[in-house]
Amino acid sequence: MSASWEAPTLTGKHVRLVPLEAAHADALGTAAADGELWALPFTSVPAPGAERAYIDAALAARDAGESMPFAVLDATGSVIGSTRFYEIDRSVPTLHIGYTWYAKRAQRTAVNSEAKWLLLDHAFRVLHCESVCFETSHLNTRSQAAIERLGARRDGILRAHMRHRDGSLRDTWRYSIVRAEWPAVERALLERLAAGAIA
Repeated sequence: MSASWEAPTLTGKHVRLVPLEAAHADALGTAAADGELWALPFTSVPAPGAERAYIDAALAARDAGESMPFAVLDATGSVIGSTRFYEIDRSVPTLHIGYTWYAKRAQRTAVNSEAKWLLLDHAFRVLHCESVCFETSHLNTRSQAAIERLGARRDGILRAHMRHRDGSLRDTWRYSIVRAEWPAVERALLERLAAGAIA
């Protein structure tokens, strides 16, 4: 049976990932305001008043078959951030996980570890991906550490790859997990979650 490339709802103990919708705009704005996350030059967080344009761009990429954007909800059902599959190549298949951000109150909790496990499980088990990639700015050391704690391997650095929102040049650190590695990575990630460790 062929995989469904429609964005699913993914449910865990700490988080629920639901397909991003225009109706999430106000809640995304509230989440982004917790920590003023848009002020960081290396994030994709929408600035105040830009939430609808952010969602419109994400949904346009979804409709083009290029991404699957999600709103991230906590255990109470409150929106605490966003993430997505992007750069989807069904011919391999492979995809990236990124555009990930969380309200300050959700950072350094089990939220990211569980959200990443839900996404990786769907990518490898349901979509039958051969690889899943992660990219982050050379400035975003917290993101680099979190990706490495997930068990992804650093593939290399794309120098002067793009520009940050403030116009400065960005070197992109690229990581991946391939299908053969996923069972061991998943076991370690689930053990970390059970032990209360975070990524």
